[in-house]
Amino acid sequence: MNTPLKKEYSNLGFDPDALRDKYRDERDKRMRDDGDEQFLRTREEYGHFAEEDPFVEEPEEREPVQREVDVAVIGGGFSGIMAAARLKERGVEQVMLIESGADFGGTWYWNRYPGSQCDIESYCYLPLLEELDYMPKEKYSYAPEIFEHCQRIGEYYGLYELSLFQTRVTELRWNEDDSRWTVATHRGDDIRARFVVQAAGTANVPKLPGIEGIHDYKGHCFHTSRWDYDYTGGDHSGGLTRLSDKRVGMIGTGCTAIQAVPFVGEHAKELYVFQRTPSSVDLRGNSPTDEDWYRSLQPGWQRERRENFADIVVGRPFEEDLVADGWTDIFRRLQSVLPPEEAVEGDPEEMALAAEIEDFRKMNEIRSRVDGAVADPETAEALKPWYRQFCKRPTFNDEYLETFNRPNVHLIDVSERKGVDRVTEKGIVANGIEYEVDCIIYATGFEMTSAPHRRVSFDVIGRDEKSLFEHWGQGLRTMHGMASHGFPNWFFIGVNQNGLSVNMTAMFDDQARHVAYIIDEVMRRGSQLAEVTPDAEAEWVAEIQRLSFANREFYEACTPGYYNNEGQLDDPGKGIINHAYSPGINAFNALLGEWREQGDLDGFELR
Repeated sequence: MNTPLKKEYSNLGFDPDALRDKYRDERDKRMRDDGDEQFLRTREEYGHFAEEDPFVEEPEEREPVQREVDVAVIGGGFSGIMAAARLKERGVEQVMLIESGADFGGTWYWNRYPGSQCDIESYCYLPLLEELDYMPKEKYSYAPEIFEHCQRIGEYYGLYELSLFQTRVTELRWNEDDSRWTVATHRGDDIRARFVVQAAGTANVPKLPGIEGIHDYKGHCFHTSRWDYDYTGGDHSGGLTRLSDKRVGMIGTGCTAIQAVPFVGEHAKELYVFQRTPSSVDLRGNSPTDEDWYRSLQPGWQRERRENFADIVVGRPFEEDLVADGWTDIFRRLQSVLPPEEAVEGDPEEMALAAEIEDFRKMNEIRSRVDGAVADPETAEALKPWYRQFCKRPTFNDEYLETFNRPNVHLIDVSERKGVDRVTEKGIVANGIEYEVDCIIYATGFEMTSAPHRRVSFDVIGRDEKSLFEHWGQGLRTMHGMASHGFPNWFFIGVNQNGLSVNMTAMFDDQARHVAYIIDEVMRRGSQLAEVTPDAEAEWVAEIQRLSFANREFYEACTPGYYNNEGQLDDPGKGIINHAYSPGINAFNALLGEWREQGDLDGFELR
């Protein structure tokens, strides 16, 4: 096949082989043997980083609750409130939500750090816009508006009167005698539920770097998901004036730091940003919503827009890019060199090469943007990402790079030592140098794709006293990513073994619809319980394994991060077996739609 790419291959203006070598070298120097064990779990001695709530003045006092419900939903973020909303739409009223925060929001309750913003456009990201007739203020909403939208959904569906806030689940346990789940909490509650929907979300459990001496530090410290405005001053929009006499160390340069660093850098006496792997930072280009455009949209527009976005970011051919932003840019480029008919039926190796070349071009532009924004050549070089664009979640910000031109802001590259050396009583040691700081801010994210026992903060005990973590010890075992054998009437909304999307709220909503359908059908048919059969579970795991190998080469070449399990693709607890349904969320939803259309709940045993 003689495509335009073949003709242009010798006139690219860069050497693809040299870039591949550079990417490999940069990956190798960051690889660690300890994988996600390099991070500390925010429990027990580190529990205060996750369990303390700086956003409530006085914890709610109440007596333990004893209650029996049809469905207990664990989590009050988007996945939980969407599950409850979809259940209520089907007439399932006896629902209880249990949430550790003091309100709905999940990630958007906790993530109140300065500058926090969604990186997916609001018209795709905020769910139920049509149902609630709500127009987002901007193309990319900031955290306060997203938090308010969660509250809006709670009000609209009457979820507040169904919820227990400031309540952490400590265990789920199946009772065979009466076919009920017992939900235990840290407040001593005794909640019995016929069904459980575990919807605690992906950005739920904060993680800390496992740095030697972290307990020795005598200054102030906090995780970005528990931002301490009493210490920094200001609010989400900035004004961190209490840092004017403070030396601050920030560890981490992912999505959170990209947004927060400009605000800290503006006010801190000195800011040291410790970076192991630079992020890809593209332009944000936010803008107010055009009300005339918004009011001109036709019914069904949000699903159409979400599906258009989802198709584009998995490389499907498209006629129109409705979103047209940094996420879809690379695929617009790819379609320009591979016509739609070749993208569907062309030679796989040729298509993979075309995608790689367009990725090289895009990332060259990202690196060139660093040179144009950062004055100091050494700092600029350290801020350049050397990997394929989707090896790590891309970031978008118009102020981050320029912040390093401030005389009080210092980038400390720790890639050669694979991270910070240690923490002392006075500060942080990196590359053998101690940086004395008054405050350490951990911008180290959440347990997104690590082993299940790390990202679920309580155990689930199913039939025959078997722990979910034991059942998933050699990798997740589910049907459609949402139910497992040995755990009757239990459903899981998450990111593994299903149709993964970077637009997670769309993914959670579609899973919520599916779970609500199953629960409604089981109740309508008068069955006591529904449990995935061993064969159905095994067949789905085999399908996920088969499909996942298509992406293996890409992720093996990536720099370590949570997208590729810190480079440990073959770890039995979190490797290939846990990956998503690679054809994408639209294909997965079509598969679920056909499954529901059959009407026999295939793969479940009803009793």
